[in-house]
Amino acid sequence: MKNHDLADKLVDVDQLAQDALIDEELFAELLREIKSKDNTIRSNSYRTLLIISEEEPEFLYPHWNYFADMLKSPNNYHKFIAIYILANLTRVDDDNKFLEIFDDYYGILGGDKVMNASHVAANSPIIIKNKPELQERIIEKLLNIENIHQGKQKELVKAYAIEALRKIYPDAPDKEKIMEFVKDQLESSSPKTRDMASCFLDRC
Repeated sequence: MKNHDLADKLVDVDQLAQDALIDEELFAELLREIKSKDNTIRSNSYRTLLIISEEEPEFLYPHWNYFADMLKSPNNYHKFIAIYILANLTRVDDDNKFLEIFDDYYGILGGDKVMNASHVAANSPIIIKNKPELQERIIEKLLNIENIHQGKQKELVKAYAIEALRKIYPDAPDKEKIMEFVKDQLESSSPKTRDMASCFLDRC
């Protein structure tokens, strides 16, 4: 018998993902429990749906609005989940739904929560790969963190922005602006950000 116990910390999420593709009840449970207050259940549900979003995004795409609503939730865990899954779903976003939520998604970058802002930055290369027409708008957001992020750990968010820009840089249209931004971060008050800037400059 297959183990579908989402409360089991050792549950095989890869198997769960495969089973969910053919088991409607399991899939419905995953969608429901991704909002669970139980950390293990929520984590297992998220990890399973994340795998599906990576490997079979077209399966999750019909539920785009469900995750888009989570993006606007006051619950930061819900936002975190939506940040990752929506980024993966842009690969099959033929209806350009991401354009409709662009301001909501990148509005998180300008919020005051370092965790979610950082992961919006981290997922930007995926979105740009899938939506190259948004490249310039996204890069502008990343380069403008100093002015838009409202949290106390703004310097830390810049580390994630630099890592994203490192992946974007080879195909970026305005490399000088990116390089200028990264060089400025060599003086950052965040050790992680300084290290990221040095790493960027060494590799580029």
